[in-house]
Amino acid sequence: MKKMTTGIAGTILIAATLFVGAAISDKILGDANGETNEAAVKTQIPTTANSQKVVYAPPSIEEVPDGPMKEAILYGYELVNNTHVAADDYVGNQLSCTSCHAGAGYDEQASSLVGVTANYPQYIARSGGIVTIEERINGCMVRSMNGKKFDMNSDELEAMVAYFAYISQGVPIGAEREWAGTSNMKSVPIPDVAHGEELYAQSCIACHAADGSGTGATTGPALWGENSFNDGAGMARMSKMAGYIQNNMPVGAGGTLSDQDAADLAAYILSQDRPEWANHDKDWPKGGRPNDLMNKEKREQVKNGTIDWEQVLSTN
Repeated sequence: MKKMTTGIAGTILIAATLFVGAAISDKILGDANGETNEAAVKTQIPTTANSQKVVYAPPSIEEVPDGPMKEAILYGYELVNNTHVAADDYVGNQLSCTSCHAGAGYDEQASSLVGVTANYPQYIARSGGIVTIEERINGCMVRSMNGKKFDMNSDELEAMVAYFAYISQGVPIGAEREWAGTSNMKSVPIPDVAHGEELYAQSCIACHAADGSGTGATTGPALWGENSFNDGAGMARMSKMAGYIQNNMPVGAGGTLSDQDAADLAAYILSQDRPEWANHDKDWPKGGRPNDLMNKEKREQVKNGTIDWEQVLSTN
């Protein structure tokens, strides 16, 4: 496992703090893939940047300046882009952050992570409290990556924070990041799972395989099965999965699917078996648990034809 000197690690923490500013740290990724928005409420930070629009102009990973931060930033990039390999001791499936946040978060059109540190700290209803950027990363590790958390002073976590701070340069706290978007369908139509299966066979198997096992973390991530995200991830919700599919799929043609087709695909994908999250009972401790989370019980209901989709989608 790659190690950095104590001096560099300390510099990383100082730099990350400067980038995050006067805040104390929530999400990324899960999941990526937009789990920030499953939180319902954001901490309002008093700043004129709340109404300020910023230009999408992240610094190039090819031009990281020399100095004590460079090693950490490049290591963070590798951890984000190739998570299941670079952090194999912590990842329990075959996914990477890039599986949802294309190009290690650089892709402006696919759940970009540029400027993510400007959104933390943030209140997340699922956690029931204020979450830091470090805690948000670890949330993705145990849910989207179906793995385990990094130690708070680990080289890996420090490097990921350094990388996110680097690509967030020029984005002030509270600024409006138009490119970030939201992978959330506010009104999901009643899905037709059989039609979703047909659509999947027509358009998705080339990248994600007929059995959902995928062709690679960055080329076609596993959508179900033991090497996919667990059912505690944000993407395990119908509103999130349908929204992500509609916004980003097919690759290069995002936004072309109708609400109905995206919902049908989401229902088919989320009705398949996947790892189970062991702490469902601890999520949303202050109430507001959404109905559209597709856990094992709902997956079984889809299979035996007893699911009440109107009830499942009633909170969306």
